[in-house]
Amino acid sequence: MSTSTPTVVLVHGAFADAASWSGVIGELQSHGIPVIAPPNPLRGLAADAAYVASIAAQVDGPVVLVGHSYGGAIITVAGTADNVVGLVYVAAYALEEGESLGELQGRYPLSPLASNLRQWTYPVPGGEPAVEVTITEDAFPSVFAADVPAEVTKVLAAAQRPLAAAAFEETASAAAWRTKPSWALVAGADNAINPEVERFGAKRAGATIVEAEGASHAVAVSQPKAVADLIREAVRATS
Repeated sequence: MSTSTPTVVLVHGAFADAASWSGVIGELQSHGIPVIAPPNPLRGLAADAAYVASIAAQVDGPVVLVGHSYGGAIITVAGTADNVVGLVYVAAYALEEGESLGELQGRYPLSPLASNLRQWTYPVPGGEPAVEVTITEDAFPSVFAADVPAEVTKVLAAAQRPLAAAAFEETASAAAWRTKPSWALVAGADNAINPEVERFGAKRAGATIVEAEGASHAVAVSQPKAVADLIREAVRATS
């Protein structure tokens, strides 16, 4: 166990940005917990995990990695960094080594997200344009943030960041939960990730699980205190 309070590194998922952690950040800061919320590139699992691992490695002292949604897959790989002492999954994917998002999701009925994605392209140096996806604006409230006020949801929909489509097929090169303690919050009314997918991954990881009944995928926005409480539990346990 560490002698100092771990720094919390919050990793947002697809279709969101670091501002989605605002309420959680406020809660953690009010309890004197150091926290940073870096931008997630959303370009692919290996590249994104390498970026997050490099941030964690540059933090002085221990780190608790927190991943929302696709961010859960990232912390699963990035969490092997030496100074990472705990993992927290928030409505997230907890992959096994060698497993992809598509494989994990494929074990359960698809969520409404799958049929409400819009494709875009982005340039790749020296190659053909690659595909990225966002949630269609009309479906965004029900799929991503059904328990968030409508005026907030409209802003979130406009500001969503696209995920490279290739990220769904890329496999995890490691599963940090095998050697690091983990915690998980399952969003009971999630329409972006089937809650059964969240539950299965969390149980497989041996995580301490909290169920947020009626919570949408945007649980960090709608229930920041519940999310921060679980993170504080992880910080206490690894301090």
